[in-house]
Amino acid sequence: MSSCPFSPSNSASTSKAPGERIVQEEKAQLDFDGRMSYGDYLQLDAILNAQQPLSPDHNEMLFIVQHQTSELWMKLMLHELQAAIHNIAVDELPDAFKKLARVSRIMEQLVHAWDVLATMTPPEYSAIRPYLAQSSGFQSWQYRCIEFAMGNKNAAMLQPHAHRPDLSAIVQAAYETPSLYDECLRLLKRRGLNVPGTHTERDWRQPYPASVAVENAWLMVYRNPNEHWDLYQLGEELTDLEDAFRLWRFRHVTTVERVIGFKRGTGGTGGVSYLRKMLDTVLFPEIWTLRTQL
Repeated sequence: MSSCPFSPSNSASTSKAPGERIVQEEKAQLDFDGRMSYGDYLQLDAILNAQQPLSPDHNEMLFIVQHQTSELWMKLMLHELQAAIHNIAVDELPDAFKKLARVSRIMEQLVHAWDVLATMTPPEYSAIRPYLAQSSGFQSWQYRCIEFAMGNKNAAMLQPHAHRPDLSAIVQAAYETPSLYDECLRLLKRRGLNVPGTHTERDWRQPYPASVAVENAWLMVYRNPNEHWDLYQLGEELTDLEDAFRLWRFRHVTTVERVIGFKRGTGGTGGVSYLRKMLDTVLFPEIWTLRTQL
């Protein structure tokens, strides 16, 4: 009688011991010769060599990494925000909700990033400040696109990017495009709510004007959430988003005041005084005022 092909005698002669098999698997995982590695995929050589301090001060590395990582988060934020605006424009609300929730969580990351920068003391910042020249976060084109996408339109904010035609074109396009809130109001109009034409077909470059009629339209949604469930959820996504944005701005102000006091910003702004004015900006006004009427 022939032996079973799966008998212990046969398997012992053809299979490798567990220890030998594990060693071979580890070798396979450790050998990346000619294959894409983790560093290749993420282009870490370029990223990790992008920190080039100009001063001899130890703390400049913190300042650079803080702002570079913030720009990376803002790149993702713009990616998600622009896609969410498109989703709303074509009535794909579940997809929009996912992306808007992600934008809010990104803003939370940016809020906590200020905690790290706040470990820089005034003397430490003073040591690197002369090396910054006129460079300032005020000149961030990605941040400006985020502001415009969120509805805070201001023609004067185009000027800091005029020296770079490629970036200026991107910021200009964001300035001329309907904002997130503009598309939300157009959606309410499509759903039969009484949103005036002055707020659904207007000059998108102008700052958003608050409207009692728009507030009443949102009130219809909030007083009948079961009937308008997805619009009700949209209103709460907008609330979360602006709440997170306010916290981001607030931590920016307090960190700047902690580190430089009331000195003027390197970009020529009033520093803390300028940032405090930004705290008064309301992006989705009727979403907040309707709460008093409920």
